[in-house]
Amino acid sequence: MRIEHANEPDIPSLVALNNRYAPQGLTLARSEGFAYAHLADYRVIRDGDGSAVGCVALDEYSPSIVEIISLAVTPAAQGLGYGKRLIAAAEQLARRRGYQEVFAVSFSDELFLSCGFEHAALSHFPEKIARYATVDASEILVGEKHCFTKRISTPAGVARPA
Repeated sequence: MRIEHANEPDIPSLVALNNRYAPQGLTLARSEGFAYAHLADYRVIRDGDGSAVGCVALDEYSPSIVEIISLAVTPAAQGLGYGKRLIAAAEQLARRRGYQEVFAVSFSDELFLSCGFEHAALSHFPEKIARYATVDASEILVGEKHCFTKRISTPAGVARPA
């Protein structure tokens, strides 16, 4: 298995992977337009045939804060550590881009805690609450989802791209 940048032919797979879990409230539904607009922010994990079996993306909130979104792994590939590898790839991308903090909102407490994240109050991210209101206000009411945060260091001399 290898993690790579997503590319245009991956868009239908990214949307299908992500949206597979949207009816259960585990992910927010994404469109092909969203995936295309965020293509540079996506990473995929591929099986031996080159098919995407997992994905993750970043979504910027400010020059210093980014959210890990669209974390999804096919049911057949769950339990193999791919979620951890995708989170690490997202962190690496965030670090390379110069973000100081990554956060996620998820039901997957054990996964994020095992990756070095800490619980955080969603109120620490008012931008996220405002975005929920415009995307799907019911998301803010889902009690089982928790917010996780992690401070990351950036390599010396790395400046955020303009």
